[in-house]
Amino acid sequence: MMICNVIGNVWATKKEESLSGMKLMVVQQTDAFGKNGKDSFVAADMVGAGIGERVLVVNGSTARAAFSRETLPVDAAIVGIIDEIEVDKGNQGKK
Repeated sequence: MMICNVIGNVWATKKEESLSGMKLMVVQQTDAFGKNGKDSFVAADMVGAGIGERVLVVNGSTARAAFSRETLPVDAAIVGIIDEIEVDKGNQGKK
């Protein structure tokens, strides 16, 4: 599971039929302190997230399982909207 920021929407009028009606969002992975890390990617939204929100994202077979459809052509899914994160700032940057 990853912490991400929602940074945009994707609109596609022509797409795989099984994606019809699915909300697609552009997300960017962050660390627990909100620092952006990796490149952005598209995730199917299950929870009604909006731009600017921090979300929980799953990927791979877990994303398809979240939709209960193993044949769905999705490799990332937004499964939660984060209200708050509490971390020990003394561990910032430590592995």
